[in-house]
Amino acid sequence: MTSPLPPWRGRTLAVLGILLCAFSLRSAVASLSPLLDHVAADFPLPTAIVGLIGTAPPVCFAVFGLCTPLLERRLGIERVTVIALLVIAAGLILRGLSFASIPLLLTSALIFAGVGMGNILLPPLVKKYFPDRIGTMMTLYTTAMSLSTFLPPLVAVPVADAAGWRVSLGLWGVFAIAGAVPWIMMLVTGRTAGQPAAPRPVVQVAETIDPAELSTGPIAVAPANSRVFARLLRLPLAWAIAVVFGTSSIMAYVSFAWLPAIVTDVAGVSPAVAGLLLSLFAAMGLPASLLVPVLVVRFQATRTLFAVAVACGIGGVLGLLFWSNSVTVWLWVAIFGTVGVLFPLALVLISIRARTPESAVALSSFVQSSGYIFAAIFPLLVGVLHDVTGGWTVSLIVIGAVLVVSIPFGVIAGRRRTVEDEWESRHGDW
Repeated sequence: MTSPLPPWRGRTLAVLGILLCAFSLRSAVASLSPLLDHVAADFPLPTAIVGLIGTAPPVCFAVFGLCTPLLERRLGIERVTVIALLVIAAGLILRGLSFASIPLLLTSALIFAGVGMGNILLPPLVKKYFPDRIGTMMTLYTTAMSLSTFLPPLVAVPVADAAGWRVSLGLWGVFAIAGAVPWIMMLVTGRTAGQPAAPRPVVQVAETIDPAELSTGPIAVAPANSRVFARLLRLPLAWAIAVVFGTSSIMAYVSFAWLPAIVTDVAGVSPAVAGLLLSLFAAMGLPASLLVPVLVVRFQATRTLFAVAVACGIGGVLGLLFWSNSVTVWLWVAIFGTVGVLFPLALVLISIRARTPESAVALSSFVQSSGYIFAAIFPLLVGVLHDVTGGWTVSLIVIGAVLVVSIPFGVIAGRRRTVEDEWESRHGDW
């Protein structure tokens, strides 16, 4: 039996390409909101535009996530990866050159189109080049994604103060360009064959899946079987997982769009501190991405984790509403950030609530498309409510209400059964 290849031997370019691509997928999402006051000093920035920018990521992720497999079949995965990274880089640089709110919105949408493509491409890139070290590489690239989520708001305001907001927004394009270079080199030198996959046993019981390989969840890289997809529409379990994923996405994109503005108003902190608080919110998800798969698969802690995430989310909202000042706001944002547990939890549920790869692809497609549709509404809604009421109280109540409404769905998603089990109990053979 041949031992697994060392992770780096002959694959250094692939490692660099995957990690730099992963880093580029999140830096754009969190780098703008801490700088809204800097941007507004140069040109008017209506609340509706800010809300639409917050809505753009889930919309683009859903749309371009569906289109990317078609491009991949036609052009090849490495070429499409290069296209995605160059689109991200162009969007980031052009956003830094924006002269009005509409170009700022359009360039942000361009960025998120590239990110939506990259979200789909990374898992199959790992499987192609590292079939013998999937868990290791997924851990590495999810760590890179986590770093790129909390690093931009950490440095956005200091860089803007030193060099201007345009430089602060545009500098992240350097990482996207750097991420494209390894794939271009591999295409030019013809080193895109990947590594032969080692034989892997077929997993029969969902709860025995290696937790290390669940760190990103199954991403649909081909159109889901329409028959299976149609059956999911009739299953409460599928809808419950979609609501858990959607709730996670709502919390994330509302926070990336509005949390700096919320803490600035309710706690009286400076824009620089608001950026640090957004970074703290993002950083709370890093340990969750490492621990949740293990706790769910080995200890069946789905409902416990869901309860902790929702309770902390509600507690953080209540703290921001009633007991927030420049000191306590750090505690409330940290507690609210624990709601990030829902994201890896939803992805693990996609993996273990389906018996077969075909069902997992269909469930992944259903959950992600539905969840992103839910999430697309709320960044804009929160901004509109702020404009109408003149404060953040109603908006925060709505955020808390979303968490409360998700509770019964979390209970259903915690049932230890697959979508096939649920269909067979209701309708007969799958």
